[in-house]
Amino acid sequence: MIKKVFQTRVTAVLTAIVVLSMGESSLHAQIDPTELEFGSDVSRRGTTAAAMLEIGVGSRAVALGGAFVATADDPSALYWNPAGIIQMKTFSMQATRTEWFVGTSFNAVDLVVPLPTYSSALGFHLAVLDYGENPVRTVFRPEGTGENYSALDFVAGLYWALAITDRVSVGLGIKYFHESIWHLSGSAVAGDLSILFKTPLQGLRLGGALSNLGPEIGLSGRDLTTIADVDGRRDKYFNNNNVAINYATQTFALPMLFRFGVAYEQKLSEKSSFIFAGNVNHPSNDVETLDLGFEARVYNMVFIRAGYRSLFSNAAADGLTFGGGINYKVLGSASITVDYAWADWGILSNVNRFTVGISAY
Repeated sequence: MIKKVFQTRVTAVLTAIVVLSMGESSLHAQIDPTELEFGSDVSRRGTTAAAMLEIGVGSRAVALGGAFVATADDPSALYWNPAGIIQMKTFSMQATRTEWFVGTSFNAVDLVVPLPTYSSALGFHLAVLDYGENPVRTVFRPEGTGENYSALDFVAGLYWALAITDRVSVGLGIKYFHESIWHLSGSAVAGDLSILFKTPLQGLRLGGALSNLGPEIGLSGRDLTTIADVDGRRDKYFNNNNVAINYATQTFALPMLFRFGVAYEQKLSEKSSFIFAGNVNHPSNDVETLDLGFEARVYNMVFIRAGYRSLFSNAAADGLTFGGGINYKVLGSASITVDYAWADWGILSNVNRFTVGISAY
């Protein structure tokens, strides 16, 4: 009897092992190994601070879809490719006003002073992103406390360009960036490196720029100081539940960006031409994209421009751009330019830019 029971149990165990083995094999057969792999398409979106440094400067450059790295022949080159300011032979200045999102404004001033004796040029760039004033709201007073807070981003940069040969120039810049919101602020110093090459092929130029090389930035200030019960033992052991503490904020990298550009100018006459331009962008906080632009110059007085930004990005809000400008000579000694750019930002609506420039003639 005992022997029969033992044989029965052994048979049941062996049967269970066979069934489990078959089930495991079937399970492995139904799983696709590729489904277990981790995705490698990482864009790093939203991983940097100082987004203001990514706002384009100059109506002409923006109307060209940002494809300005290899053109870079007006004061806004200080933002796109500082090596390009070597192309300006006289004192030049530009002021740009941008109607940014949600009632904010972005304004920039660019100044270029040629130094022909030293085959170089100096440039100064100043830009401010003003968020305006907003009411202070709390959980208990959602309609406002009666106070207002303001926020501001500010950048100032000094640039130097040197002509190595009659075809190659390099640019170097250092900038100070500061941002503040109410009683919090943070700042960082960054640098830009760039190069411009006029190829032997008439009208073809190549350019490259590496922007915003610098340390991480974080915020500090009195708004991070508060009173708290640090250990939670409010009613025990005569605990002090009003301890002054200071929150520590995380630091984030600046939006480093490498751009490579190409531009080709086809002259129709001494005062009329077409320009076709493109940029390849490799940012530290997003995927690689392509910008394209076109400009028609008529008698060196009227300009018509169009472009497209952020091609090949699956999440870009910006895209189509249009613009134009006029160039007018004053008393034979100065030239005044007025430019306009319109940019489509999808659900974020449109952005308008206006630029006024003056240069010695």
